[in-house]
Amino acid sequence: MIAPVLADLRAQRVLIVNQRRRNGLIIYKPHHAEFAGPGAVVGGPFDTDAMSILPVGNWSLLPPTDPDQRQKAYLMRRQWVKLFKQVTENPIPVQRVQTILNQFENWFNVETVAKLPDEAIAALVGVLPQTVQKVRQMGEW
Repeated sequence: MIAPVLADLRAQRVLIVNQRRRNGLIIYKPHHAEFAGPGAVVGGPFDTDAMSILPVGNWSLLPPTDPDQRQKAYLMRRQWVKLFKQVTENPIPVQRVQTILNQFENWFNVETVAKLPDEAIAALVGVLPQTVQKVRQMGEW
């Protein structure tokens, strides 16, 4: 199921993360990862360099139904990028991890966040996987 979606992204097919579900998509790029949450566009010119993907939550992607929905989805993707940019601007790696784990816990639930690989969180906020593991062991998120 993941391979066809990855092929769609690389082929610039435009899809939208279903905004009626608590879900998202972690998109692994060559040097980092991006998160596209509910309502955000995936594919198009943004994700041709996608190396892999990781569905999060009750995952669902839909094609846009009209140009207005497509434009709103582009704006939503921009909002998700801005949010992660704010998180990564914190110079303290442990705090970046704590912030994103807290955010994910608010968007999803503890069980979903616990299943996310340390490598995925690390790639999203620019830290080493060991830093994510350390924060999780401390239980301070």
